[in-house]
Amino acid sequence: MLLPSLEDGITLLDVKGGRGVPILQSLVLDHLLLHDGPAFWVDANGHATTTTLAQIAPSQRLLNRIHVARGFTAYQHYGAICDLPSAVNKSIQTSTANARAAGRGAPGRDEDTSPHTPALIVAPAIDAQYRADDTLGETHAKTLQARTLARLATYADGYDIPVLVTRNERNELTESVATVADHHLECEQTRMGPRVVGEDFETLVYPVDDGAYYQTTFAYWRQLLAARATQVGVEPTTPTPSTPTPEGVGTGVTADGETVAATADPLLDAWTATGTGGR
Repeated sequence: MLLPSLEDGITLLDVKGGRGVPILQSLVLDHLLLHDGPAFWVDANGHATTTTLAQIAPSQRLLNRIHVARGFTAYQHYGAICDLPSAVNKSIQTSTANARAAGRGAPGRDEDTSPHTPALIVAPAIDAQYRADDTLGETHAKTLQARTLARLATYADGYDIPVLVTRNERNELTESVATVADHHLECEQTRMGPRVVGEDFETLVYPVDDGAYYQTTFAYWRQLLAARATQVGVEPTTPTPSTPTPEGVGTGVTADGETVAATADPLLDAWTATGTGGR
């Protein structure tokens, strides 16, 4: 409900207003929670930072399933992409050997998954090294990036898994990334939280304390606007759904030092509080 599922093929994640490291890592961890097998991460520009991964991950054991390679130049990045099949084979051999030594089988979540085979490939900032490498001309950079994308497409098809990529900039160099992508996710940072939109997904709710949700549907916004209309003395032209008035849960203090009654909906309090100017 809160995060989109990653389908087989290349998924391009575009994040507005920043690099989007937390949302990228959240998508990776969420996918690993739902699927068996390791993730292979070819990193650029520090997206695989262990600090935030450790903070976000609900289990440290989950982090053991993420294998990271880093490319600090265009050729290193392309080389890491080319070496992915060898890394996958080595991981499968080690995993199956450890399973045999422990005397256990390889139960998966379903018959189509396995704890030994890859579950996901991640390649953030796919254009970063090809854009920044001074030793490459523009034509050579485009060619090397195109070969990288072609290999990722081959891996997605060969392993029947998702490949998650991001790009630093939207311009002529990264048009090919959007062209080769099978799926496209757009993420925008809002005051309520990250809003993700895809072909079959759109963020409609944001979690708050006590398991409640702020719902970003027409009904939700209509309720807020009706409260604003009442505050400024405008009678709403459309009737609002009749809902029981929640009991007060205490008091709060505004930025001006005024003590006001608080309800179970702090965002509605902020909208209807006197003298806040709609903050």
